[in-house]
Amino acid sequence: MVFDETPYSSYDNSEQKAQKAFELYEDGKISQAIAELNDALEINPASSTLHFNKALALDSLSKFEEAVAEYESALAMNPCDLEILNSLAVDYTRLGQYDLAISTFEKVQELDSNFEPSYCNRIITYTEMGLHEQAEQMFYLAQQINPDCALCYYNIGNSLFARGEYKKAIRCWMKTAEIEPSHPQINYHIAQALWAENEIERSRQHFLRELRQNAGDMDVIIDFGLFLIERGDIESAKEKFHRALELRPNMAIALFYLGEIALNSNDHKKAADLFNRAMERESGLPGPRYRLAQLALARGNTEDAKTYLASEMKFAGDDADVLVSMASMFLAIFADRRFSSPDALDYTINCLLRALDIDSRNADAYYYMGLANAMNGRLEDAAEFFNQALDINPQHVLAIRDSATVNLSMHRLADATAVIERGVKFVGDHQELKMIRRKIRRSQIARQLADLFGHRKHR
Repeated sequence: MVFDETPYSSYDNSEQKAQKAFELYEDGKISQAIAELNDALEINPASSTLHFNKALALDSLSKFEEAVAEYESALAMNPCDLEILNSLAVDYTRLGQYDLAISTFEKVQELDSNFEPSYCNRIITYTEMGLHEQAEQMFYLAQQINPDCALCYYNIGNSLFARGEYKKAIRCWMKTAEIEPSHPQINYHIAQALWAENEIERSRQHFLRELRQNAGDMDVIIDFGLFLIERGDIESAKEKFHRALELRPNMAIALFYLGEIALNSNDHKKAADLFNRAMERESGLPGPRYRLAQLALARGNTEDAKTYLASEMKFAGDDADVLVSMASMFLAIFADRRFSSPDALDYTINCLLRALDIDSRNADAYYYMGLANAMNGRLEDAAEFFNQALDINPQHVLAIRDSATVNLSMHRLADATAVIERGVKFVGDHQELKMIRRKIRRSQIARQLADLFGHRKHR
């Protein structure tokens, strides 16, 4: 027989290595566990269990692509295993491969419609896809099988929070805490939802409760620091960020927020030092270069400001307001006659287009798009962008002012007048608008006089 030449001791050795891997995994020594599993797989590559266990270990290191490959290998040997299918679908979700995740969860449902985790985990997938009605359907299907699943309440709470239904999210997360008091970060999530509901004291209590359970949770420490800043408790916030640095000395985000506190206290030298240290610790962290650019502009150092902003463009996240602010700074650089930088206008447009991709109803983005076009001599385009800003926010005083000014520059006196009259109706008595109204009136009188004298000349 073909198996006669294979010593049984080899398979015994594979089992020993698998057992050793399990012990290492339990001790938190994940890399060593994976090494033992690799040795076991060299001996017994056809073991679905070994591939599955290696995938679990890789998941704990957030190596999801490698884990998927192992789950798929395990599944090829055991195509109807519900645990493998469920774990694979979870990792497809983590990788954003939602169609594969859904089809895999549906396969689990076909094999066993009472396998509750396939519904529970599908809540996450649908939530990430923005399909919240389907997420709720999965929650109710899971409830029919296990009405006391803490994870189901947690997952549907995330869906409700994403929709801004904070009170409902709180109720679901409270249920999770009731069923499973040690559920990771459950009090932290409740604190966030209470914060969003402006229930400040209750939010504070849940932050503290979470930190009593896990004093070293960096997400909670940093977010609690931001909560305290918003409450005006600056000293307590500083203590939280310093605590984070004690636990993790290279934590750039803690340095950044300490820099924010220094900046708001007008200690620009200290703020710059902290922003530079944050940038050194984590080169890709959004924010420090943006703040250093602001400080450089405040000193009149246009060249340094441009360098910082151009670098920040690589790291700026999805905050439309920050991108608009960066655009406004690029425009200030473009307008600085001491510093010839025509590419600053290109950077401006780039920032504003990115901002509008994120928030197509951002009136400030349209306003600065209009300003950039006006500064580049494209008055027709500028007028159109100012109109778009005013369609979104009729009380945007700068857009009213500059729209009227551009129309006045193009001798469109009727359009300029209409903008000013509409603006006054929304913002009331405003000194700048009154001045522009007088300019328009003078231009109208000048035109009337020119028409009058021209008419007499041709009589």
